[in-house]
Amino acid sequence: MTAELLTTDPVRAARRLLGGVINCRGVSALIVEVEAYGGPPDGPWPDAAAHSYRGPTVRNTVMFGPPGRLYTYRSHGIHVCANVSCGPDGAAAAVLLRAAAIESGFEAAQTRRGTSVRAFDLARGPGNLCSALAIGMDDNGVDVFDAGSPVTVHLGHPGPDSCGPRVGVSQAADRPWRFWLTGRPEVSAYRRSPRAPQPGASD
Repeated sequence: MTAELLTTDPVRAARRLLGGVINCRGVSALIVEVEAYGGPPDGPWPDAAAHSYRGPTVRNTVMFGPPGRLYTYRSHGIHVCANVSCGPDGAAAAVLLRAAAIESGFEAAQTRRGTSVRAFDLARGPGNLCSALAIGMDDNGVDVFDAGSPVTVHLGHPGPDSCGPRVGVSQAADRPWRFWLTGRPEVSAYRRSPRAPQPGASD
């Protein structure tokens, strides 16, 4: 698999990452939930909910390409979240890895998350996913298709999937850019941002 498969719009890239396998530091997990994000108003996929909407910064530069690079950031300054850049080099877009099902390295994931955490909760939610796989801010920018990278992704065949609005965004809140494997218990719960417009009043 190569990054060329992600040189496409964020929705198609999200569907291609869904059902893939992510490997990091002794843990392998099936990607069961993702969210697509676009870029600034003058780009091909304007998206007011994206970190890149106001243009490139030190924080979001990975979103502007090339595709297949890991973009990490801290949510609320605490939890690390991981995205995979997509689209042609120079066009901002990325796919947030929202949830995964641990396939191997269960003991390592449980040690990182806590022995009381249920198996399907180990990587349920973007912050928990990074915690279970030990993905950190130092992984920002790595090529996930390079076999020598600390974080690698192998694209797969997702099977039946569902789509709906993204979780917790206050802009473009109705856009159905969240995708998940239907029926998987590891998929995170949908929560609408209290700052978002009423359903149907946003794109």
